[in-house]
Amino acid sequence: FTLDSAAQFKPAPPIPYSEEKGSAFFKLMQANHDVALDLEERTIAAFWDCNPFALENKGHLMVGMKKISPGAHWMGITNIACLKAGKDFAQTLKISTSVAIGLMDGFMTCWDEKYKSNRIRPETVIRMHLDPHWKPFLQTPPFPEYLSGHSVVSSAAATILTHYFGDNFEYLDTVEERFGLKARHFKSFNAAAEESGMSRFYGGIHFMDAIENGQTQGHSVGKWVISKLDRAQ
Repeated sequence: FTLDSAAQFKPAPPIPYSEEKGSAFFKLMQANHDVALDLEERTIAAFWDCNPFALENKGHLMVGMKKISPGAHWMGITNIACLKAGKDFAQTLKISTSVAIGLMDGFMTCWDEKYKSNRIRPETVIRMHLDPHWKPFLQTPPFPEYLSGHSVVSSAAATILTHYFGDNFEYLDTVEERFGLKARHFKSFNAAAEESGMSRFYGGIHFMDAIENGQTQGHSVGKWVISKLDRAQ
């Protein structure tokens, strides 16, 4: 909607694949393999799972579990913020549209990189070289690893929401309550975006450089969207 091209905010390249012990990539792989999740980290991973169609094996059956998408989660957060701040219909419409545009352009930039770098997921490579029985906490998505989509779109949405509400806007995220998850309190949108990114490491489905570089790309997209929309008014 606002980008010059999907590659406008090209991220730093991913750490190169290597099977050599001691290499930067091997250390990334070990970090995912070796993490021992505590209760809070498991809670964070589950809260930001946002898998709209998770699959679960039950005997001979594979059952589809309907949930919510990452974009829908952030639209829900936008609604919560607008309600808490007492925004009227026109203001709520403007803010919601801005966040929706940021989410879409964020997904576009992220997926453009995913199918260029086409990097292997932790579950696949860890089973190949470290532990054939290792399983991540979350279900591995069926598309390339780099960048982390949650990190990109969460950072983009948080940047846009911070523009409208300020950097210290506290809120209670109740979006996941309908799916049986307890609400979480956040002191800012950026704090929520940071937690969303880390949830993908806790979930075992992203390497850390995909998260960190994804956050950088997302902030760039968010700032760009705000600059374009401000000029259009």
